[in-house]
Amino acid sequence: MKFSTELGAKIRGFWRVLGPGLVTGAADDDPSGIATYSQTGAQFGYGQLWTALWMLPLMTAVQEACARIGLVTGKGITTIVKEHYSRTVLFGAVGLVVVANTINIGADLGAMAAAAQLLVPVSFILLTLISATIILLLEVFTSYKVYSKILKWLAVTLMAYPITLFIVKQPWGTVLKATVVPHFELSFAFFFIITGVLGTTISPYMFFWESSQEVEEDQEKNLLTKGKPLISWMSVHRMRKDNTFGMIFSEFATWSIIVVAATVLHNSGVTNINTAADAARALEPLVHSFPHAGFLAKLIFSFGIISLGLLAIPVLSGSAAYSVAEAFNWKASLNLKFNKARGFYVIIIAATVIGLLLNFIGVDPVKALVYAAVLNGVAAVPLIFLIIKISSNEKIMGEFKSKWLSKTILWITFIAMGAAAVGMFYTVLR
Repeated sequence: MKFSTELGAKIRGFWRVLGPGLVTGAADDDPSGIATYSQTGAQFGYGQLWTALWMLPLMTAVQEACARIGLVTGKGITTIVKEHYSRTVLFGAVGLVVVANTINIGADLGAMAAAAQLLVPVSFILLTLISATIILLLEVFTSYKVYSKILKWLAVTLMAYPITLFIVKQPWGTVLKATVVPHFELSFAFFFIITGVLGTTISPYMFFWESSQEVEEDQEKNLLTKGKPLISWMSVHRMRKDNTFGMIFSEFATWSIIVVAATVLHNSGVTNINTAADAARALEPLVHSFPHAGFLAKLIFSFGIISLGLLAIPVLSGSAAYSVAEAFNWKASLNLKFNKARGFYVIIIAATVIGLLLNFIGVDPVKALVYAAVLNGVAAVPLIFLIIKISSNEKIMGEFKSKWLSKTILWITFIAMGAAAVGMFYTVLR
């Protein structure tokens, strides 16, 4: 009894430590991520499975650097850029984030509506309007303390794919080898998807969101004194624990999605995902023992897409709003009421509404998700370079600047993502 009580206390204590890192990691597997990873598994089987393992240290290092910037300085990345770099760099970084995020919001809203249509015979336009309205009401009128708890619990919906992973009979020898040994093909399709995989895993919105959420956490815990946080190495270790767990959780889900799609779809001859229903078929083995497995698979898939959309879209619009607000010295915090931070909330609303309108021009929701991921993969490259410069700057970071290991992994990430983008454009032009 004493052991179970102590274990429960440890679990509750660990859950309290989790915050921006867990939410950011879960938001990484947004509808765009699920669509891209599912397409990867369907199209190439286990051929790109190695990306989940090899990307883990890369995304962990990038997000740790972003979180450390916010935690140590008490400022978002955009504020730091504004204070130490030119206006060209500032507006270039903000522009990349706002454009990429807005397109991603549109794709995610479309995916939520398409997933809901699997269950209810309601028009696509009406469902996108309902989704956008619910998200805006939650983001604008809910306090950060309550909203952050909602986001943490929505992260649990990612467990559907890992559960399916162990229900389906897997060729574990092939899976483990494909996980460790990289495989390359010199084709546009290969580099296009791998750029999307990298882009939806190491995404610009995650950089700005996690750094800004660390600032929100400082404010929530009253750690800011005259605008500067009271930070110790213990605070940094807490952040790293949260961040590392969030990234491992995210990449395990990524790995599971690719494996499930490869085993269930690719090995059955389904190599292209055109609709939400196609993607939902990957989850049918989870409910194969039930008489209505197809419907239950759609139910689980739809619930997962909608829940992760509710998690990811606020992260997308919020990170865009933090960037713009910080660039123009507007008040920016989810702790503030609408009338105290109008500009911040107007950007959240505008990004969501513009993303919503993108669904009315006839773009296929599933394809839009993959293209949004590829756009993120290209946009992330110059932003990672900026993060390397900021996190390594002693004037900005003091004793908490990046050490040799962090800098090495960050540079490897920059080179890898740049090479994928260049490879994609090369295969188009050759």
